[in-house]
Amino acid sequence: MTAALSLDLPSLAERLRKAHATTRPLMLDIIGHACRRIPSLGDSERTARLTRLIDVGAWADAALVVMELELPMWQVRRIAYDDGEWHCALSRERELPDWLDAAVEARHADLALALLSAFVEVRALTADASRPSVPSVRPMLDPLYEPVACDHFG
Repeated sequence: MTAALSLDLPSLAERLRKAHATTRPLMLDIIGHACRRIPSLGDSERTARLTRLIDVGAWADAALVVMELELPMWQVRRIAYDDGEWHCALSRERELPDWLDAAVEARHADLALALLSAFVEVRALTADASRPSVPSVRPMLDPLYEPVACDHFG
C-alpha cells in the first residue's frame, strides 16, 4: 500500500494547488489516498467527528482533525495570512526556534487547502522515509576497528 500511496501523493498535491475551494469529493479523496490510520479506526468517536465536520462543510476543522489522526507526532507550528494567501507550517519540534526547525510549509488562498497541502507534503515526506516493520541489522564493523578508551591517563 505504501508504493501506491506515494504514487498518488504528487497528483493529489497538484490537485490541491489547482483547487479553488475544498469540496466533499476532494476531502474524501485525500482521506482515501493519503490516510492510513483513519480507515483502520472504523466507526469510532473520532471518525464520527470527522464525518460530521465534512457533512457541514467545516473544511479547516476537518483538515485539522485529519492531521491530528494521521500525524500524531506533527503539530501546527504556524498559520498566518499574508498577501492574499494562508501559510501553514507543520512541525515535529514546535518548541524549537524557527531557524532550527525543519517545518513543512504550504500556502494557498483557501485556509483548508493550505492545511491539507501541508498535510500531503508531510505524508509525501514520511512515505519517502518509510521504515521497515522489522528492526534493521547493524552492519558489521571493520575487522581492523578496535575501540580505544581515551579517559585513562595514568
